[in-house]
Amino acid sequence: MFEACEEIATEYADIERQLSDPETHSNQSLVRRLGRRFAELRPVMEAYREWQRLGADAEAAAELADEDSAFAAEAAQLSERRDEVADRLQLLLVPRDPMDGKDVILEVKAGEGGAESALFAADLLRMYQRFAERQGWNHQVLELEESDLGGVKDAALAVRARNATDPDSAPYARLKFEGGVHRVQRVPVTESSGRIHTSAAGVLVLPEAEDIDVHIDPSDLRIDVYRSSGPGGQSVNTTDSAVRITHEPTGVVVSCQNEKSQLQNKEQAMRILRSRLLATAQEEAAQEASDARRSQVRTVDRSERVRTYNFPENRISDHRVGYKAYNLDQVLDGEIGPVVQALVDADQAERLAAAGSE
Repeated sequence: MFEACEEIATEYADIERQLSDPETHSNQSLVRRLGRRFAELRPVMEAYREWQRLGADAEAAAELADEDSAFAAEAAQLSERRDEVADRLQLLLVPRDPMDGKDVILEVKAGEGGAESALFAADLLRMYQRFAERQGWNHQVLELEESDLGGVKDAALAVRARNATDPDSAPYARLKFEGGVHRVQRVPVTESSGRIHTSAAGVLVLPEAEDIDVHIDPSDLRIDVYRSSGPGGQSVNTTDSAVRITHEPTGVVVSCQNEKSQLQNKEQAMRILRSRLLATAQEEAAQEASDARRSQVRTVDRSERVRTYNFPENRISDHRVGYKAYNLDQVLDGEIGPVVQALVDADQAERLAAAGSE
């Protein structure tokens, strides 16, 4: 039982050795990757070692029970605890998304609903920023295109763990189910008649790619520079600091103009480009990844919603797992933990059922 744990133990020891080697720390990208994998394997190794220890203790107690009957009860208790640990270990060994330990590039896009959709997209962006803060993650707006009324037409937000962490609490593992069309029902700020309006905004969640994940040939890039502009098209600076990068083999285009420096805008655009190309590579490599990608934003159409935010009833509803709560004001303030957990739990149950049927 748990033969796979021996291979994991070997990998765990090897990573531990590499992390203790001073030469490893000259490559921070490698350290970060090893740290994530080490954190991913730690719960498995802790449970496996506990399972082994309880087995040895139960066996010793059973042998002593021949001389002292008091040890029989202890042996039974140890065996029961070992069975509980075995169940936990079985769950930890269920195949998981290899991207779960990654950081995130989260994009928010206004959709149907005009100005109201852009205002709602701004609400969603703030919600994710506040959720990141509650989780102790770092976040940074990489790109932001605002509407005339202070809404958001298009935004890209980087969310990063402060250090190597358990994949279950890493940004991608917690945020990946946010991808999709989010629908809002409320009386618009721009509406004077008090009529409830329905609009939608799209959210796309990508695991942030590192240089080691995606190789980009510089000759495949077309880089254009232009002047940044703000809402309404007015110039916000007088230098060509905005950057547009086109990856010619795939046609993926990324633009950034938030920073005052052309170099900084180029770096931000490359972060987004790497993540988009990683997502594309996943799609091509596995049908499962392709299905997951298509389940996010295809068109920001009100009919393809994953979640509804109803302001008159202060209600949030996630249509994939039947989650419903009446604390929308708190959710928009970043308290989305319960709905995120409901989605994580549903995915875990599905993975466990799939593993059991194999």
